[in-house]
This record gives sequence, structure tokens and C-alpha cells, in this order.
Amino acid sequence: MTPDGFLNLLKPPGMTSHDVISLVRSRVEVKRVGHLGTLDPAAAGVLPIAIGRATRLFRFAGGVDKEYRAEIVFGVTTDTLDAEGRVVEVGDSSELTEARLRDLLSEFVGETEQVPPAFSAAQVGGRRMYQMARRGERGEAGPKKVKIERIELVDFAAGRDARATVDLVCSGGTYVRVLAADVGRRAGCGAYLGFLVRTRVGRFELSESLTLEEFADVSEGGDVESIIAPADWPLADLPVERLDNWGARAFAQGTPVRATSGPAWPVKVYGPEGEFLGLGEIVPEGQMRPKVVLVGEGSSGR
Repeated sequence: MTPDGFLNLLKPPGMTSHDVISLVRSRVEVKRVGHLGTLDPAAAGVLPIAIGRATRLFRFAGGVDKEYRAEIVFGVTTDTLDAEGRVVEVGDSSELTEARLRDLLSEFVGETEQVPPAFSAAQVGGRRMYQMARRGERGEAGPKKVKIERIELVDFAAGRDARATVDLVCSGGTYVRVLAADVGRRAGCGAYLGFLVRTRVGRFELSESLTLEEFADVSEGGDVESIIAPADWPLADLPVERLDNWGARAFAQGTPVRATSGPAWPVKVYGPEGEFLGLGEIVPEGQMRPKVVLVGEGSSGR
């Protein structure tokens, strides 16, 4: 049986994140498969895949910071804010200098608000915005807070269609397309996202990602377990609580147990043999309440 855990796959451009999920589901003996953070079809890079009960850890494993390499193309605005869209405005970036661009990029570091683009997976009234946009329907999602930790200018080519390559670290939920368009708007000439490669999601690094061809080779050889990281692997920075046999049984049944440390949430919980039981919340009264139970009666099925 395929164990609960995570795969670190490299999504190629031209595929949707759901396409990758379908491929994985067809090669593992588990129905519950999901991904941590959608990548646009044109984008490439790290796509962590959760398998089995590990899908219950989405908000804890996928809400971490992410790292990207992106190209911003100035002087053109598109309706999708990337190279896949229809050109809606043409400007002139010939006056944009490297020094000016560095100053502009620094203005976006820190917390800011973004409005999800029309062609995105954000939902309005229970419907995906990209589905509405393709039908010519208008849907507007409210602004959301994101944080840009760092933006570094890697390369810049000046001209009427100036191009910049940047590396950035940002919070989960950040739309790099929106960032590119906002930088172009601030520069006064418009811009769109030329290409995007996600190089890191939390502990998942691009250098350790498997291509889909490599994943297919391993799965055909019947050794998928060798490339699946344990369910607790992305949660390395969380505090730990260890239980004895009685406590582990109680936790598995969803019953609060006595904690040995102070208030905290979330807390990784392990049994007497080192088995990962799930996540708990330690409250001021000294009890630990089961919140995400991955074993026993309190867990959900595969």
C-alpha cells in the first residue's frame, strides 16, 4: 500500500496542476491526492503532491513561503497579465533604467494587498474566476493580504520592450502575475509576466524535484515508496509532543490528553514508537486537543 506522505514533482510548462494530479492518481493506489499551491499552465517548477491522509495537512504544509524566478516584460499589458493573454495596451519602456527599476522593486517588499486576476483559480460565488472569464463573465474577488519577503534583480535589458529577471520570496497565495503588472503600472509603461519558475515551496526545493518522466519510471518499477517523504516531513519547524501508549490511543480516538509543554498550536504529536499521529493544540489548561488525527478511529480513510 502506498504510504501517506508527499512527492516533490517538477511541473513542466503546458500542463495544469490538475493534470499532474491525474497522472499521479493513475500510478498510485490512493484516491486522495492533492497539490500544495496551484501553478499556472504556462509556469513550471516545484509542485508538492500530498498523498492519502497527508492531504489533511494542506494548510500547514502549503501555507509557507515560496520562492520564484520570474521574467517581467515591460511596455505591454495583457488581459491575463502573462504571455498567454491578449495584448490590451502597448507602452514604451525605453526610459526605464536599472536604477529606477531597483527602486520600484524595493517598494513592493513587505505586506501589501493583491486583487486576484480574472484568469485565476480564485472563487467568486463558488465558481472559479478563470471559468467565468473564459465565458466572458465578470467576477471580482476581494483584495487579499500577501507579503513579499525579498525581491532581487538578477538581470535587466533596457529598451522599448525592456525585460527584467527577478528572484523573489513571498507568502503563499501571492500572484506573481499581479506583481509584474503592478510593477509595470508603477513604471508607467505596463508589464506582463514573461515566464515563471517556482524554485521552492517551504522545504520542497527545485534541486530535489523529480521530473514527471522520473516519477513514471519509479512508479513503473513498483518503488513509489522510495520517493515519498513522510507526512511530517514538511512540518520540521513545529513543536513536538510525545505520548505513551495510553495517550496515543486516546489521541487516536479524538480524546484530549495531558500535555507536557506549554500552550502551542499546531503541535506535532508522536506515539511511543515514534509514529506520527497528527496535530494537536495545547491549551492553557495543560490539555492537548486532537485537531488533525491521521491514525486510528479519529482519522479519515484513504
